Amino acid sequence: MIDNEKVEEIFLVLEDKLDKTVSVLQDNYAAIRAGRANPHILDKIQVEAYGGTSPLQQLGNIAVSDARCLVISPWDKSLLRSIEKAILASNIGITPSNDGNVIRLVFPMLTEERRKELVKQVRKMGEEAKVAARNVRRDAMESIKKMKTNKELSEDESKNCEQDVEEAVAKCMTSLDTTVAAKEKELLTV
Repeated sequence: MIDNEKVEEIFLVLEDKLDKTVSVLQDNYAAIRAGRANPHILDKIQVEAYGGTSPLQQLGNIAVSDARCLVISPWDKSLLRSIEKAILASNIGITPSNDGNVIRLVFPMLTEERRKELVKQVRKMGEEAKVAARNVRRDAMESIKKMKTNKELSEDESKNCEQDVEEAVAKCMTSLDTTVAAKEKELLTV
């Protein structure tokens, strides 16, 4: 790589944005339930507590009791109703059962039709992540072309930079494909 501060900055931004693209996709996939108990499905749930809202994870223990059941044990039993209400409002597709001490979430088995819908959703999210990565590539390429036009980079240097950008994006695309394939496999495994 060329010893140039602007080029280094372009590549730092490129790597950062590509890494974020992959991690955002993985975070989004964590929230998709696959018929198995997955505590990450509760990550975005906010509960009305103590005059404000708090993330569910901060209000109690969340444990996987078996392959299809999550148990939420709040530290303050008076929050059971609020937690139950927040889960129902979140539209995760699971009805909580409250026994006065803990809340149980039993994940129903997914139907074949629902699995196929989820796979389509997963592929769509993967494609959106690839579009985001291509946009990051475009921005980096434009910056390199601008530097070449302003005579800050020679012809050879700009070609090398463009090649490095392509390699970084190709690595990201491979990572995205792997993430999509893993989630599809998880959804289709009965």
